[in-house]
Amino acid sequence: MDVINLRIAMAQINTTVGDLDGNSRKIIEYIEKAEEFKADIVVFPELSVTGYPPEDLLLKADFIRGNKEHLKYIAKKTKGITAIVGFADKSGDTVYNAAGILNNGKFKGVYYKIYLPNYGVFDEKRYFQPGSECPVFVINGVVTGVNICEDIWYYDGPPRWQAKKGRAELIINISSSPYHAGKGGIRKRMLSKRARENNCYIVYNNLVGGQDELVFDGNGFIFDKKGKLITQGKQFEEDIVFADIKIEGRYRKISKQPGKTPSLKVIKISEKITNDKKPPLPETPKYKPLNKLGEIYNALVLGTRDYVRKNGFSKIVIGLSGGIDSALTAVIAVDALGKDNVIGVSMPSPFSSVGSIKDSEDLSNNLGIRLIKISISNLMDTYDEALEGTFEGLQRDTTEENIQARIRGNIVMALSNKFGWLVLTTGNKSEISTGYCTLYGDMAGGFAILKDVPKTLVYELAKHKNSIERREIITRDILEKEPSAELKPNQRDADTLPPYPVLDPILHAYVEEDKSIDEIVRMGYKMEMVRRVIGMVDRNEYKRRQASPGVKITPKAFGKDRRLPITNRYQQD
Repeated sequence: MDVINLRIAMAQINTTVGDLDGNSRKIIEYIEKAEEFKADIVVFPELSVTGYPPEDLLLKADFIRGNKEHLKYIAKKTKGITAIVGFADKSGDTVYNAAGILNNGKFKGVYYKIYLPNYGVFDEKRYFQPGSECPVFVINGVVTGVNICEDIWYYDGPPRWQAKKGRAELIINISSSPYHAGKGGIRKRMLSKRARENNCYIVYNNLVGGQDELVFDGNGFIFDKKGKLITQGKQFEEDIVFADIKIEGRYRKISKQPGKTPSLKVIKISEKITNDKKPPLPETPKYKPLNKLGEIYNALVLGTRDYVRKNGFSKIVIGLSGGIDSALTAVIAVDALGKDNVIGVSMPSPFSSVGSIKDSEDLSNNLGIRLIKISISNLMDTYDEALEGTFEGLQRDTTEENIQARIRGNIVMALSNKFGWLVLTTGNKSEISTGYCTLYGDMAGGFAILKDVPKTLVYELAKHKNSIERREIITRDILEKEPSAELKPNQRDADTLPPYPVLDPILHAYVEEDKSIDEIVRMGYKMEMVRRVIGMVDRNEYKRRQASPGVKITPKAFGKDRRLPITNRYQQD
């Protein structure tokens, strides 16, 4: 019985949607890294030529044509190696999410994704048609099943067809699976199970990087036939991972296909049996997976860095109120972009406490960032004078409070206009859910780091960062002060909202789990409170539709995940 030694390289890269030149250069760079260590196969993520998700770029014929031309160029760079590269293919009017198999300078084969996700953030049925064939490829004498992302999540799907009916001994899945908290563990358990039940090696390569509101965490895996982890890619970082695997036996003929299985055929890429002596693999450092808070924090940093840089900005500006939200936003921004690229703005009013002003100064000093101070008191007086006649006889209310927020929004946007700085907003998911934010005020900006981060998690992340640094970057005063917008005397968030430890679980149940009022009440919350919270959420869809994009870190974020009509009279009983 022959024993085939196969060296796999898993190239976990960070692509940019639409950057066909840049993505192709990066793919070629990693092909060369794999060739340096005599890898037989190098694997890239799903749609790595186009970037993921390309969305309506796929409706442009020139874009499809361009990505195929780049794939041909990439193929020419494969000398003595097989590269599996994600791209968009087109036949007639039909577009496919495809994996190209490139070998020795040529395009040798293709696999079309069969299961197209169309839920949550995914819209693949808008752009692609499912593949109707499920081939296996003979690569260096090893029968290999190639499939794409969603294909591997089903028990009776392409990996099983390829392993059981096509006699594949190696399954390669190229993926662009967006991150949310805990998803890495779900993937790992699923992939281990697929390896065991199909008795085959599994290589799962995932995209890394930020794209608009999505973050891809990398964290690819290679499993042996018993479901034991051989190696894995880093979380939230580009990486190239190598593994040597031994395959016993030559490929056999395909058995009779079951009735519902797509067409199975063998495509010969390279029948050469690989037993050549290879150089030692690069030493792989011991890797400790991040805990939940570490994952979320790193996702926020990566999402921020890539959004800012991929959109052509170098510096950002943040309004610093002295509160926990703006403090955490600033800390994440510094980790993402460096202290020299983060500018804080303190904009005190007559209602700003001395403590809040000092807290902004202390935070800026701890981070080493520039702090600009611009008082809004005179501007408030100007607005009062301008509106005095029109508002005559009317009591002061949230109108005047919102004017303060909008003055601040105008100031940070003026700084953005003048200096080319991107404005980061500081609102959290609890506030955005309930509408406890001001349109064209504190919502004004280009990116919202904490958009999907509930208030209670904001505190956990702040403490997490302090514990990692072993010092109080976010000071005790900021952590312990009672939350307040400071738009009127003695104002507290609790005057308008339920306490956050009560509010956040209700929001989680309603927004992320779609639970009914009665189901939430059965969780132990008062009916009056639940109705009040749900009413706030439902009334403020119009605000959320106008909010800045922000990093998705929960299973259901506002925006791509949760899409409700603004004009909507449905009310739960």
